[in-house]
Amino acid sequence: MFFSQYYLECLSQASYMIADESTGQAVVVDPRRDVSEYLSDAEARGFTVVGVINTHFHADFVAGHLEMASRTGAWIGYGQRAETEYAIRKLAEGDTISLGEVTLKIMETPGHTPESISVLVYERAEDAVPYGVLTGDALFIGDVGRPDLLASVGVTADELGAMLHGSVQHKLMGLPDEVRVFPAHGAGSSCGKNLSTERQSTIGEQRATNYACAPMSEKDFVAIVTAGQSAAPGYFAYDADLNRRERALFDPASAPQALSTEDFLARRVAGAVVVDARDPQEFAAGHLRGAVNVPADGRFAEQAGTVLPLDAELLVVAPEEREEEIVTRLARIGFDHVAGYLDTPDEALEAMADVVAPASRLTAAQLRAELDGENPPVVLDVRNCGERGENGFIEGALHIALGELPGRLDEIPRDKPLVLHCAGGHRSSIAASLLRHQGFEDVSDVLGGWAAWALLNTPAA
Repeated sequence: MFFSQYYLECLSQASYMIADESTGQAVVVDPRRDVSEYLSDAEARGFTVVGVINTHFHADFVAGHLEMASRTGAWIGYGQRAETEYAIRKLAEGDTISLGEVTLKIMETPGHTPESISVLVYERAEDAVPYGVLTGDALFIGDVGRPDLLASVGVTADELGAMLHGSVQHKLMGLPDEVRVFPAHGAGSSCGKNLSTERQSTIGEQRATNYACAPMSEKDFVAIVTAGQSAAPGYFAYDADLNRRERALFDPASAPQALSTEDFLARRVAGAVVVDARDPQEFAAGHLRGAVNVPADGRFAEQAGTVLPLDAELLVVAPEEREEEIVTRLARIGFDHVAGYLDTPDEALEAMADVVAPASRLTAAQLRAELDGENPPVVLDVRNCGERGENGFIEGALHIALGELPGRLDEIPRDKPLVLHCAGGHRSSIAASLLRHQGFEDVSDVLGGWAAWALLNTPAA
């Protein structure tokens, strides 16, 4: 058996290829949209990809099932409750997929979504104990999938939570301890709240250490897994819907190209949104007025999907030699409306000096002085609830997590200076740039974020 995990750090997303080396037949599970890596590996090993399985309708990225099927002729598999605009193979409880000796067996594990499935992997069809189980977003390492993402489309979080209780507590915990667990996401994903940095585990380890796998009633389970969830990024519903649809295929060869400064500025004036993927300090030194700063070195795709409009034309300012990477990362979440990017951005911004502005960033000491002054600013904390509870907060600060910010702009005063902070200065730069883009005029953020503020205000031992 060939078994490989492909892990995408930016989205904390894991996909898999399983093949029988004697027959050369392979299946890819939960592929991302840019599928060249899977196809290159399959070609190098002489494999034919015969099927592609999505464990559920993913909300945090656009899956690559259509791209895989187009390039290989593979069938597309989903749980039997799935309904799509394209042809699929519906997979029900107990269905088996033979690749030769290597065999896959389907478990229906609803709860994160109604159609969620897990995939048991057997090295040999006659094995009593499976090699592993691909759990999708039903069971993570240290957590389970959040059951609240579909509450707005006719299925309540409580209903999904009850389904998830049965899937985790009875079906998955009914497997032998030695079965390896391979989830679809790891630490940092917004699909859960307590995900581990480990990328594989065992049923036994999860039984012993995962809070949601301890025996408990359905009522207690629903309460514990729905509590403390952060706001879902704004693009999640868009991507979940897009994954059901017949859509345009991603083609790296036809990616957007460099634009002249004249064309770039003309599109900006016409309403295109500039997304600036440079480091916050570079952005603060000088950026196109109204640009939204989403740094490339971070959770770029998720954060871009949180703060950028779903339907606007986008213009990219990227770190040198990373323009195509940024375009691909936007495409992974279905943001295909990129008109182009600035080549040699440092030189281009110099040529656009009349529409370039700095961004205000304060030190923690400067914020302290401002708060003690005659016209104190409104402090806006864009961290998640859990961070405030664990680490503390600035007294009197308005709290709106970054994921909720685009939908709560009317709660923020426009007639007072604003100072934003997060944990370390990354998310606050994103949030401050979004407010400026939305017309807020006096906006700063804190260098070093809460960490710098706490250090300044912690009494010496």
